[in-house]
Amino acid sequence: MRYPEQPTLRDIVLIGGGHSHVGVLKRFAMKPEPGVRLTVICRDTHTPYSGMLPGYIAGHYRYDDVHIDLRRLAEYAGARFFRDEAVGLNRDQQTVLCKNRPPVPYDRVSINIGSTPQMRSIGGEPEHAVPVKPIHQFNDRWQQLLDRITHHAGTTRVAVVGGGAGGVELTLAMHYRLRNELAAMGRDPEELVFDLFTRDEKILPTHSQRVRSHFHQALAYRDINLHTNAEVTTVQAGRLQTADGHWHEADEIVWVTSAGGAAWLKDTGLELDESGFIRVSDTLQTLTDPNVFAAGDIATQVNQPREKAGVFAVRQGRPLADNLRAAILNRPLKPYRPQKRWLALISTGEQYAVASRGGFSCAGRWVWRWKDSIDRRFMAKFNDLPPMDENTMGKARPSRIPLDQEEQSQAISAVAMRCGGCGAKVGATVLSRALSTLQPVEREEVLVGLHAPDDAAVVRVPAGKVAVHTIDFFRAFIDDPYIFGQVAANHALGDIFAMGAEAQSATAVATVPQGLESKVEDTVFQMMTGALDVLNDANCALVGGHTGEGKELALGFAVNGLMGEDETALTKGALQPGQALILTKPIGTGTLFAAHARLGAKGRWIDGALESMCLSNRLAAQCLREHGATACTDLTGFGLLGHLVEMTRPSGVDAELNLSELPLLDGAEETVAAGILSSLQPANVRLRRAIKEQEKWMDHPRYPLLFDPQTAGGLLASVPAEQVEACVLALQALGYPHTRVIGRVLPEGEALEPIQLRQ
Repeated sequence: MRYPEQPTLRDIVLIGGGHSHVGVLKRFAMKPEPGVRLTVICRDTHTPYSGMLPGYIAGHYRYDDVHIDLRRLAEYAGARFFRDEAVGLNRDQQTVLCKNRPPVPYDRVSINIGSTPQMRSIGGEPEHAVPVKPIHQFNDRWQQLLDRITHHAGTTRVAVVGGGAGGVELTLAMHYRLRNELAAMGRDPEELVFDLFTRDEKILPTHSQRVRSHFHQALAYRDINLHTNAEVTTVQAGRLQTADGHWHEADEIVWVTSAGGAAWLKDTGLELDESGFIRVSDTLQTLTDPNVFAAGDIATQVNQPREKAGVFAVRQGRPLADNLRAAILNRPLKPYRPQKRWLALISTGEQYAVASRGGFSCAGRWVWRWKDSIDRRFMAKFNDLPPMDENTMGKARPSRIPLDQEEQSQAISAVAMRCGGCGAKVGATVLSRALSTLQPVEREEVLVGLHAPDDAAVVRVPAGKVAVHTIDFFRAFIDDPYIFGQVAANHALGDIFAMGAEAQSATAVATVPQGLESKVEDTVFQMMTGALDVLNDANCALVGGHTGEGKELALGFAVNGLMGEDETALTKGALQPGQALILTKPIGTGTLFAAHARLGAKGRWIDGALESMCLSNRLAAQCLREHGATACTDLTGFGLLGHLVEMTRPSGVDAELNLSELPLLDGAEETVAAGILSSLQPANVRLRRAIKEQEKWMDHPRYPLLFDPQTAGGLLASVPAEQVEACVLALQALGYPHTRVIGRVLPEGEALEPIQLRQ
């Protein structure tokens, strides 16, 4: 992640990852605005490009061909990416309300979330229909539908509701793909029966008669039944009813019509149209609140009404970015006037397409190749990211943001501290405000803690218990302070759980990038809320800490744990020959986040890594102890090999690792193969001398991952062979699905090297 030289002065928050917002990110990437911090809030890391979705459905494109990697694009733009779902706006406090995290403050906010199916007016059981909108969620529904149809015995009737360009194009794409799938399975493609329903008297009503004729011919050639003047009024399992009262059988119903605004918009107080879309002016500001912008399908330009088409969302990206920038700088905004006529390129399933613009149209395979070329060039703008200018990166430029007198004083102070290299304490008022709403768990042993802050915490060690102490601290490797707080707390607690102890209390130490007091306060609040979620879950009381300002966000904890005086700790030096080696989490965080910093990792790989890092080791440690584990450690910076060597030496044993059984995070093998390694890797590789005949394994694709440093990694433990199968099943049932037996403990041999590898 990149740390700007200019303190954060203003926040622009982008809700959703639609076509307009990817344009905003790219524009700010090419021309950052000093002092402005961008944040993207989106539930999906990969956002689909609607223009290529029919080609994906038809099987002409792969998933990555038609999706923009939002996390990667945000990293490129220096923006924060918060993977969550917005569920509201508090316009009085200027915060975005989220489903799974604390509210996110904004100075300006933009909404680009597409449309949502409006099926409440449909009778029966509308949940039996598969809606195409919101488009970013359609891939999962399509994969499930594809699986159901290909495993459905006998004839399958598919009904598509919606006769616009989207419905017709999707019908033809699905028909083409499904027939090919059945043929590949050795089944009769004629088992498929398609029906297309539209309430209008004609399909593609906004296009010319000549265009409609092309698609009438395409539907007829495919034997797709077309039902015009057939508004669907009721949906039930296995059938639908039209306004004329007729029932039509349908094993699958796909809904491509009646879309509107998300339900939560009604509670924002923003002015909406009759379909629930946000009414905006020509500057793309909402009519209600000049601090709130909207674009794409979710917005209705009151002075320039247009149909909901992806071309307008794409074209709005640049004026939206420019107006957001102008609004932050208190400069005049420029109106955006969309074109009245536009080119539509509509495919027919196979690699054939029709061009439509007003009264003009043409068709052919060459049109599909033209469309394919346009679409691929568009996607390349956001996925094939050019390198940033290293001569300008990291160089501070003066901010153009107008500030009041108090803000100017804070900004000057922040810059002065940075230039002096000072990690000064965060102001008491800022810190107290940030921590005032946090509620750490209360333990009776905590005599003096955050409930009555003093110079130090006072914590009692209960009778019959011994104290277990550990400390961890590291800088942020992701731009989401809430998730970073969760990872940092998990990482610190790992040593306590690995010893077989319970967590009792924790003291935090953090550094926070400089900025206006409100920005620093929110960063502390977000980060400590994430950390406290983890600490409270472990019944670990946060009793104090220290927070200073610095260039980079960093967080650590000194954690105290407890265990009974008569309990045996799960130390590293208690491996026993004949035991199995169990690893509870996949490895690969080091290479993945090194790749992320170089834009070499897919966003979904980082999602998977963060999900693993946010998984607590608490229940795993309990399970391992219940199944007779004698030795345990948590994987951190020394990597798998380093930690295993730390266990074999004091235990007086050797160990065997099975490379094929190592659980790996998605993408780890790919990034290692690309030569992308953590900066800690070279120090860890020095331990290669602990491997017997290590030269035989150096070319193995998984060999480098033995040295990959982990953050909040899993537990490596030794379990008696007779209990290992039950232990693995129990761990997987507890929520550790990647748990594997990765090797075994051997008696100490004559060779100096304690580690033996197997394929």
